[in-house]
Amino acid sequence: MKETNFLLRPEDDMDFMPIIPLNENDSDTLHDVEVPKELPILPLRNTVLFPGVVLPITVGRDKSIKAVNDAYKADKLIGVLAQKDSNVEDPSINDLENVGTVARIVKLIKMPDGGTTVIIQGKRRFKIGAITSDDPYFKAQVVLLQEEEAPKDQDFEAYISNIKDLATQIIQLSPNIPSEAGVILKNIENPSFLIHFISSNLNADLHEKQQVLELQHIKARADLLMQLLQRELQFAELKNKLTNKTKTELDKQQRDYFLQQQLKSIKDELGGDSNEREVKEMQKKAEGKKLPPAAKELFKKGIEKLERMHPSTPDYSVVYNHLDLMLDLPWEEYTQDLYDLKKAKKILDHDHYGMNKVKERILEYLAVLKLKGDMKSPILCFIGPPGIGKTSLGKSIANAIGRKYVRFSLGGLHDESEIRGHRKTYIGAMPGRVLQSLRKVKSSNPVMILDEIDKVGNDGRGDPSSALLEVLDPEQNHTFYDNYLELEYDLSKVLFVATANDINHIQPALRDRLEIIDLSGYAIEEKAEIAKRHLVPKQQEAHGLKNMKFKISDTVLEKIIQDYTRESGVRELDRQLASIMRYQAKEFAMKGKLKPTLSPGDVQKILGKSRYSNDIYKVANMPGVAVGLAWTYVGGDILFIETSLSDGKGELKLTGNLGNVMKESAMTALTYLQSNAKKYNIDLEIFNKKTLHIHVPEGAVPKDGPSAGITMMSSIASAILGKRVKPYLAMTGEITLRGQVLPVGGIKEKILAAKRAGLKEIILCWQNEKDIQEIDSAFIKGLKFHYVKTMQQVIDLALV
Repeated sequence: MKETNFLLRPEDDMDFMPIIPLNENDSDTLHDVEVPKELPILPLRNTVLFPGVVLPITVGRDKSIKAVNDAYKADKLIGVLAQKDSNVEDPSINDLENVGTVARIVKLIKMPDGGTTVIIQGKRRFKIGAITSDDPYFKAQVVLLQEEEAPKDQDFEAYISNIKDLATQIIQLSPNIPSEAGVILKNIENPSFLIHFISSNLNADLHEKQQVLELQHIKARADLLMQLLQRELQFAELKNKLTNKTKTELDKQQRDYFLQQQLKSIKDELGGDSNEREVKEMQKKAEGKKLPPAAKELFKKGIEKLERMHPSTPDYSVVYNHLDLMLDLPWEEYTQDLYDLKKAKKILDHDHYGMNKVKERILEYLAVLKLKGDMKSPILCFIGPPGIGKTSLGKSIANAIGRKYVRFSLGGLHDESEIRGHRKTYIGAMPGRVLQSLRKVKSSNPVMILDEIDKVGNDGRGDPSSALLEVLDPEQNHTFYDNYLELEYDLSKVLFVATANDINHIQPALRDRLEIIDLSGYAIEEKAEIAKRHLVPKQQEAHGLKNMKFKISDTVLEKIIQDYTRESGVRELDRQLASIMRYQAKEFAMKGKLKPTLSPGDVQKILGKSRYSNDIYKVANMPGVAVGLAWTYVGGDILFIETSLSDGKGELKLTGNLGNVMKESAMTALTYLQSNAKKYNIDLEIFNKKTLHIHVPEGAVPKDGPSAGITMMSSIASAILGKRVKPYLAMTGEITLRGQVLPVGGIKEKILAAKRAGLKEIILCWQNEKDIQEIDSAFIKGLKFHYVKTMQQVIDLALV
């Protein structure tokens, strides 16, 4: 049934509420009404007027107002027809039903807004005979339809009783219909009026109501109405059942939701809510982002979830932070690369002295990028001793190619969530360091430095180096998945540059994905040049001496490098220069002036006596002492190997914290000399009656590797034969039982260490000659190299 509502609405809305006439018996005299043959026609939308029923309507259309006014001035009768389609604004005669109701205008009220409200009562049904006029409104000849008397049999009375019961049940099941409506229905005694009144109030389609009106026989009308009421009752029962079920299932969360919705409405009335403003700001920001389809879908779901939440709920911040990350990430936002290779080379040369191999690789990458326009970025890894500028080189590369620069240290990292992110359900969850870095620089193609990749932790809490496999694989990183973001992100345009000191500490699978570029330590000449170009100006500025006129000569710089530092890089040199600048600042503060030139004597006064000296290598050694060359992760170093003979039972003692490989090299050397004793004029009894003791000084430092093989053999041969090893001579190479000399690694670091130590001759395997050719000839000036193939050649060269 329709809800009882006595509010009058405009005709355009056409939501009517029929009213029961004050005198129900008026319906008995309906057929006595004198109806002229021609009537003005009033089209109605969304409803059908039945005989006996009173309707209040607001007339809005000009034609309709004219028709009502003319009818009211005449006999107050008007023909009312329902429109077939309520959406038609200006209906033609074809848009109207053929059967309607003659209505008497009970009351006409002029409204202040110019509209007209009329109360009409249906009188008799009619059928359109012919249209006589359509201007200024429809007029038609009408044919009155005779009303059939209600049968007096029990069958029809049962129909009427059933209709009343069904209508009463519907009223009881509908909470919005007042219970008084049921009382009114029971008091209607006229069967014909009862059918018309219920049909008018029935929640049925216009077409079905029109069908009831058009039926000639009252019994057929009652039958159709009963079917419609049965359907309405079933719908009301189902609706009531669902309502009750929903109420029983309304738990605390749903109750809170409804309360929040009410609160939201109240806040809207008071001037809006901060939550809504935040959501709108996010949506506006998202419109300017180039989000991929998957990200757009996830963002849409997140926003919908956020709109349903109250800011005080714990999950609100989780969803908000996740959406905030999505908007902060630089999706498909790239900086423009600078393809000016000459300018890039100039920047690289200005920032770093030497390192030609790295500079060439970067320029090659730029050249390909310039020609092709798009390519996967290489994954470079700079390996070398500390302090040689690996990390700062990454920043220089970014400047050279015009990209953003971001760095994060992997040293000591032990949780793979630092790379891939935490799942956002955890308290304090964050995205991984990779996405955090991109979020910070607002670019999807920065130069990203992965510092100290060889010092990644690996314990029970996780293995970050395995998580890095996806990041640093060009075939996979275009779909990098972060646990917090829960989306794939394209890292293929990022230029990753890893740095490490020791390649052996990098996981093999990870090492396979890296393009290794070895960076050796600096020669004295390179260090002096770096000090002049970068370190001295930097320290002068740091200590307020930028405008002071004093000079540090090349000779003084070389003295500082040789006597006060022993390193592959320049960090210790930087600290020594800082000490000199602090002294100079104190001198100027106390005396008001500075000496124009710093002399070697001044350096000794400031830094103290020399920490390192090459004199130890110039002293004539006793037989059994040989000088070897070693490689460490901080650069090359000098190694003394001492051998002595004492009475015993032919034992071999090894001391100096040696590793297994080094011990085996000593055994191999001894076995080689035993098997070739006659060749070198050695008495075989020595191996049975003498104890051979080999010691490598600095016993606290662990030592290992095969490169001391020829040095150990030379030391043993020197002790047994009683011949001294040639002074200013160093050697490095692996040996075999057959007497061959094999190549070793770390040649540049070893050679530079020998140069720093003041040595003049070096014995190497002939296969290492290619490594010597890669070193700048200016840095090895004054060194003489002997390339050997056999142990015989080593002994001939080494022993005086």
